[in-house]
Amino acid sequence: MSEKLWGGRFSEKTDKLVEKINASINVDKRLYSKDIEGSIAHVKMLAHESIIAEDEAGAIVKGLIKVHAQIEKGEIDYSDELEDIHMHVEDALGKVMEKASGHIAKKLHTARSRNDQIALDVRMYLKDEINNIISLIIGLQKTIVQKAQDHIDVVMPGYTHLQRAQPLLFSHHLMAYYEMFKRDRQRFEDCFKRTDVMPLGAAALAGTTYPVNREFVKELLEFSEVSENSIDAVSDRDFVVEFISDASIAMLHLSRFSEELILWSSSEFGFITISDAFTTGSSIMPQKKNPDVAELVRGKTGRVVGNLMAIITLLKSLPLAYNKDMQEDKEPLFDTVDTLKICLDVYARMIPNIKINKEKMQNSCSKGFMNATDLADYLTVKGVPFRESHALSGKLVAYALENKKELQDLSLTEFRKFSDLIEDDLFEYLTLESMIKRRKSYGGTSYDNVKSQIVKAFDELNNSE
Repeated sequence: MSEKLWGGRFSEKTDKLVEKINASINVDKRLYSKDIEGSIAHVKMLAHESIIAEDEAGAIVKGLIKVHAQIEKGEIDYSDELEDIHMHVEDALGKVMEKASGHIAKKLHTARSRNDQIALDVRMYLKDEINNIISLIIGLQKTIVQKAQDHIDVVMPGYTHLQRAQPLLFSHHLMAYYEMFKRDRQRFEDCFKRTDVMPLGAAALAGTTYPVNREFVKELLEFSEVSENSIDAVSDRDFVVEFISDASIAMLHLSRFSEELILWSSSEFGFITISDAFTTGSSIMPQKKNPDVAELVRGKTGRVVGNLMAIITLLKSLPLAYNKDMQEDKEPLFDTVDTLKICLDVYARMIPNIKINKEKMQNSCSKGFMNATDLADYLTVKGVPFRESHALSGKLVAYALENKKELQDLSLTEFRKFSDLIEDDLFEYLTLESMIKRRKSYGGTSYDNVKSQIVKAFDELNNSE
């Protein structure tokens, strides 16, 4: 006869291979603390509503606290036979209370199903992890803004299509990532709202016949609201999909950042030098210094995006309400949490230790006709329609290429072959400093703009704590 907690109607023992495939304890054991916290709140509610006696609830709470201590000390042996963390906690509780009042332990599961129990555990877990991730994003943003402030005067080439386009401040480039991560933070804050819904009391799917007080549990566990529909409460994993989706976008941002750091640290660019503490060497080439951290973060992005595909595929055709397929939601969720957290953390540590090669960046702005647009703007200011100015500037670029010169290396005589409107003031107009200063449009790369952006960012970060 089966000894399973659910085995009353079964006459045969569960096949060992079925136990193995059915068990989730190796994955969901990390939920033990939330499972016990939720159980304590549940049993207090049972007593509050006189569903069980006060002294029985008190004994169960004391027993659960002991079980928590046993798990913390590693004194619980996990087994596939007990399937999941809920049944391990319940089994351990029975053993803890066996001598004095073992039968009372069996009252814990009154008015509750593992369906609403796991929904509760995952929501409680994810609420904490979302807050942890938001804190890590803020920490990363601080390092970015500080790096921008420390290198406010560094000019670098800006790129489109990975071709040199226009000069801009390195600090302005960094602040673009600040904005990306700000959106990530906002997405996680929004995801938190939909995670912060208390499902306990939905039972298996239809609610319970006991006079449970869901608002009481909501207050004990610090949820903002109670789920409105018992079917949706146990079958909803939208918040998991949303979280992994938000995490995927955050990882995409980290991956784009990684790609640039990898390029910039190469000999071909030489814009930055990554600290030895965040690089590795080659087993065969002694001279190598590889940007492995950035490469790993770039690679782990595929892992998180894969988790998003896994959870969407898992849920795409499930009928209501709970289905055993949903047991598979925790592996992609936990892996996403772990991956995103370590990537955010390592970047927050790596960025302050990156050396900026100011001279190399600035020298790279002197080639590639990055002042061609400013030449067109100069002619437009002189009264030439922009389309004509654009064409004239293009012809001057072609002339300079033919003569193996940059625009700033042409003489006034050469410029005037193309337009009599060009005067000596053009040469000052085409300097790097002048080109940067003129880009005063809101959000542009002028010194004053970027300094204001940095001040605003520090204010936002200080107010977010």
